[in-house]
Amino acid sequence: MTHAAQERAAATERLDDSFFQDPQGLFARLRTAAPVTPVVTTEGMRVWLVTRYEDVRAALADPRVAKDWVTHMTPEDFDINVDPVQAYLDQHMLNLDPPDHTRLRRLVVKAFTPRRVAGLRPRIAAVTESLLDAMAAGPRETELIEAFAFPLSVTVICELIGIPADDRASFRAWSETLLSARGTRTESRAAAVAMYEYFTRLVAERREQPADDLLSALIAARDAGDSLSEHELLSMMFLLLVAGHETMLNLIANGCLALLTHPGELKRLRDDPALLPSAVEELLRYANPLNHATERFTLEPVTIGGVTVPAKEWVMLASASANWDPERFPDADRLDVGRDRSGHLGFGHGIHYCLGAPLARLEGEIAFGALLGRFPALRLARPVSALRWRPSSLIHGLEELPVRLA
Repeated sequence: MTHAAQERAAATERLDDSFFQDPQGLFARLRTAAPVTPVVTTEGMRVWLVTRYEDVRAALADPRVAKDWVTHMTPEDFDINVDPVQAYLDQHMLNLDPPDHTRLRRLVVKAFTPRRVAGLRPRIAAVTESLLDAMAAGPRETELIEAFAFPLSVTVICELIGIPADDRASFRAWSETLLSARGTRTESRAAAVAMYEYFTRLVAERREQPADDLLSALIAARDAGDSLSEHELLSMMFLLLVAGHETMLNLIANGCLALLTHPGELKRLRDDPALLPSAVEELLRYANPLNHATERFTLEPVTIGGVTVPAKEWVMLASASANWDPERFPDADRLDVGRDRSGHLGFGHGIHYCLGAPLARLEGEIAFGALLGRFPALRLARPVSALRWRPSSLIHGLEELPVRLA
């Protein structure tokens, strides 16, 4: 047995289908029994899973727990085969450390300032109302992700970046394939190649015909004499598109499910719409679309929660578990739209704090407010036990959410 195989065998926890369907069940057990422990992912990769709030928050800001695996890791350190095309697209700012991360973030953060995002309100509201109009004109039962959550999230991010919304069905298929734990390597590679080729064509078109969008601005970007390389530009598009629509899609769907299964809190929110900003923050805490932050690794031995993780070990920081840690949030497993939820890790922490947070907050307020206002009798069309969650350790999102509108 190889050393890597021995290490995997020593990790008794497996992130399998039972984890996908109930991640908080595993997190609750580990927070008490083994808050920093090795687990094996579906792909067969051994990682250290960190589940307590204080440990997760501290590690998110620890420079010894790094992101830039291309610089610091070798193929032998991965324990699994890494597809070169996926690796190419994955080299975006979320997987980089300073100074590269700082430079790239500075180039794109201007598109997500609170003032710039506030200017998007009329357009987001108009897209939302158009989708709700179509739902109201259709059958009384509908699938909320297909009818509302996906088209809203993908339209907003596509328009911001400058990507034709007509291609959104392709984006959804590529994204789901790349994030799924059940896809084959052949399927994942095909999706990565398709995205690479699409972005290459789109960048070439924007160079010839610039537009008033983020992609054109990034192509022309110059910051203190620096610029984006072709590789960095393609990776940035991949990050913004996938992260931009996946997180919002699943926040809307997960949040609706949480509210519909907590009728007291739903009524409280309907009776007092001023609670919407607080409710969005609570939904980010309670029903966050990510189980964990994207993977990191140790540059040197690092002690986390009293456990020393050796150098060049992969670390999975379970932000969703941290947000349900009763040591930080009393009655953490209870939805409370008026909760003091300050400090939740739904957007991460440290230098990789989500730069799209202002947009997500605005989009969430508009989406939940308009949906609940338009359909006061909204309810689930299937028992909760019949709903299934997507097979992904990173994404916590429903496969579908059937609802009745009246």
